[in-house]
Amino acid sequence: MVLAGDGPAAAPAGTVPAQAGRLHRPAVTELRLSAFGPHRGAAFALGPVTLFAGPSGSGKSQALAAYEALAALGSGATLEEAFPDPGSRIPDLAVPDADRRRGFRIGCTVDGPAGPVRLDLAVQAEPTLRIVGERLSQPGQILLATALRDPGRRSVQGAWLTGGTGGVTRAPLPDDRLGTALLPLRVAGATAGQRQVLAAAEQVVVALRSVFPCDPRPGRMRAPVPPGEGRLLGDCANLADVLRRTRHECGTRHALLAEAARAGCAGPVAGLDVRAPAGGPVTAVLDRGPGRPATELARLGAGELRFLALALVLLTGPGVLAMDPAAELLSAQQALTVLADGFDRGLDGRQCAELLRLALLSCGRGHVRLVAAAGERTAEAARLLAGVTVVDL
Repeated sequence: MVLAGDGPAAAPAGTVPAQAGRLHRPAVTELRLSAFGPHRGAAFALGPVTLFAGPSGSGKSQALAAYEALAALGSGATLEEAFPDPGSRIPDLAVPDADRRRGFRIGCTVDGPAGPVRLDLAVQAEPTLRIVGERLSQPGQILLATALRDPGRRSVQGAWLTGGTGGVTRAPLPDDRLGTALLPLRVAGATAGQRQVLAAAEQVVVALRSVFPCDPRPGRMRAPVPPGEGRLLGDCANLADVLRRTRHECGTRHALLAEAARAGCAGPVAGLDVRAPAGGPVTAVLDRGPGRPATELARLGAGELRFLALALVLLTGPGVLAMDPAAELLSAQQALTVLADGFDRGLDGRQCAELLRLALLSCGRGHVRLVAAAGERTAEAARLLAGVTVVDL
């Protein structure tokens, strides 16, 4: 399971040529899966709003899991952290080789200021979880390649473009971490080739770190929560505390969320409010208007809670989400990607339509991207919307 090629070619390095239509903010524009769950040699184009659709067992969740794993590796996670159950990613009928090895391949293309950059990984899942091959490349040129040379060592041999008189630099890299994420610590940037490698690696890392996996859990969102820093968790259990923060710090965003609540919640909605007694827990409520008692979020249906949480995520940014984006870049130079498995779970058609409207509104500005798995009813409606990419599995 070694990626073809021993190392980067020693071709002279120069600046990356200008390309029309290049994205200003790094973003994953293609996801590739091979021998990963039900996927065989699959390549999925990703737009600003992308929905994976298909019957149960078609691989919607597996595709999002691969994207989430790449994001974790780009953020510095180990392979075990990114794939806590690697055996579940191997196809059922995959035959091991003579050394009882089985695994899978995943990869992505990240477009941005440096142009399109490909990242491809070959992962051995059995008998030992390890990266056995990694390639970072741009059209016509390999920037980094790693290969497993000695199965007895917990390292791979890496080679990356240097340029100048050296051509390439070779050194061992750990077999449980993404080599691309380590390059900024290894490459000095003294030659044109090194600067090209750094630009490509940093673009990939920025895109992968700017990912927020979100799966709102209504059962965890009903109880009052202690006041905190107001950064939304992936399960949205602290939604009330985040609403407290947006209400006081961003009136425009909070007003947009209240407008969405009027479209997606039953009954009249005059606004979103919070009750936060001194030293006590925070409770979020729907303001029903003059003369009507407010409704605590604990009394809302599961679909309404999921709707509110997803609407907040689409209207917010990295500073309000519990994530660790690339601090070395301004937020205006990054595009947040929201991963949402079961995007329309428990939602009715009206709520799904409103969330798609919010997604197109937010993603159209280039600051947010959405990659989600959805049911056929939502996908059918999305196919009629300009700007939505539906991937049929």
